[in-house]
Amino acid sequence: MRVKLFYLLIFATTLIIAGCSSDYDVIIKNGIVYDGTGDKPTTTDIGIKNDTIATIGDLESASTATTIDAEGKAVVPGFINMLSWANHSLLNDGRSMSDIKQGITLEIFGEGSSMGPLNKQMHDGEPWKTLGEFLEYLTDQGVSPNVASFVGATTIRVNVIGREDRAPTDEELTQMQGLVREAMEEGAMGLGSSLIYAPAWFADTDELIALSKAAAEYNGTYVSHIRSEGDNLLDATDEFFEIATKADIDAQIYHLKAAGEQNWSKLNTVLEKVDSLRALDHNISANMYTYTAASTGIDATTPPWAQEGSTADFIERLKDPDTRNKIEAEMSSSKTDWENFYQLAGSPDNILLLEFEVDSLKKYNGKSFTEVSERRGTDPIPTILDLLIENGGDIGAVFFVMSEENVERKIEQPYMSFGSDARSVAAEGDILESSTHPRTYGTFARLLGKYVRDEQVISLQEAIHRLTGLPSTNLKIDKRGYLKEGHFADIVIFNPETITDKATYTDPHQYAEGIEHVFVNGTHVLKDGEHTGATPGRIVHGPGYKK
Repeated sequence: MRVKLFYLLIFATTLIIAGCSSDYDVIIKNGIVYDGTGDKPTTTDIGIKNDTIATIGDLESASTATTIDAEGKAVVPGFINMLSWANHSLLNDGRSMSDIKQGITLEIFGEGSSMGPLNKQMHDGEPWKTLGEFLEYLTDQGVSPNVASFVGATTIRVNVIGREDRAPTDEELTQMQGLVREAMEEGAMGLGSSLIYAPAWFADTDELIALSKAAAEYNGTYVSHIRSEGDNLLDATDEFFEIATKADIDAQIYHLKAAGEQNWSKLNTVLEKVDSLRALDHNISANMYTYTAASTGIDATTPPWAQEGSTADFIERLKDPDTRNKIEAEMSSSKTDWENFYQLAGSPDNILLLEFEVDSLKKYNGKSFTEVSERRGTDPIPTILDLLIENGGDIGAVFFVMSEENVERKIEQPYMSFGSDARSVAAEGDILESSTHPRTYGTFARLLGKYVRDEQVISLQEAIHRLTGLPSTNLKIDKRGYLKEGHFADIVIFNPETITDKATYTDPHQYAEGIEHVFVNGTHVLKDGEHTGATPGRIVHGPGYKK
């Protein structure tokens, strides 16, 4: 009798467990599904199991723990941020608030500088030395989005040469190539450069070709903030194309632009060059952000030679009367071989100051250089140099240097993906004491609201492809960027009628609106527009990764 009762209890328990088991963890029902290919959407269901898209199709009779009714909403792959500076901000706050609220599920770092490899002189107590170790540290700490990185050509150069203005020896170049190979095997997406800034400016074309060849051995990509986006734009793009073709590497231009009104007409020439190379089967592409203003440090208004060495060396040059006179003379000249952001802006009215470290200077946040100069009683160029000294060598700034017509022209290009060129932050606490470029909060939402829905520059299905499948394919990323069965469940649900960017230049700390749900690796990170606190982000490795 006891034996029979024992088996009856086992049988009953099994039935209960079976009855409680669901076919899926989450079912998204009746959504307008854009799969990332650029094809027209279909209305269907998606079933998520664990971290995976298990089924796409009619799931009317399936069981699930959670159902989301997405009727009338766009259901799309998670967005890929091709140029992210969230590597530092995620260390402090893994939620990635400003980007998760735009549907970004993959942050890609590495514009010129990367978080490794570090030598003893570069190491400042960080619990990592290599790029791979940094990515592991970051994800072990817990982050909401997935993360990936290029290895920075500047970081490689500083690791071996330091910040000197000279070419590497043959032995040093071989060592630099070895560091690139190590980073590729750790999972780097490729090699990233940022050539307007010192010490990256000191690298010549042959050095960049050699490093790109090392990345190409692993099917990586070369991505570059080219040497000029203004007066020398055409020469800079020629150099970029030379690196890509001689290294035989896929290549992408960071935040493509023609900066300075006198250069706006040059964009068409650049686009024609890209088209001609693509017609010859060279995989050349570009990314952009959806604004007419750039943002960088105000040190970009000073010549690169003045920035050789350490920040302390730079400040000493600014203080030395003779050297300062030379710096001011070059800043005042419209004919320089370096990227003179002061001249490209056209007027100090077109430069807004954003981020000060020194409390006594924060009163200038959001003010134009004209206004700050008038308040301090000094001319604009001396004001720039004085503020650089007072603030420790750099200040964030916005430069209005692009045309709206060119922004739309770039969006139209079929090879154009998108990157915020910004941190991912929460609109709370100390961050509110400084200003920032609105692209921090609005790049992706602005594309979908202003340029897709309102101005119809491209279709919604094309925009989704450019935010998802296109960058995933360009970077050879496996099982992400598309809504397909068996792919990781990085999924965004948004309202195409309401998605909009709210951030402005005068009031930037405003989240985008319209993104309702975000899943990263099958985990619900944004629910009904609110962050759940979940941190399921993982490392996304590049094509040369060796476990």
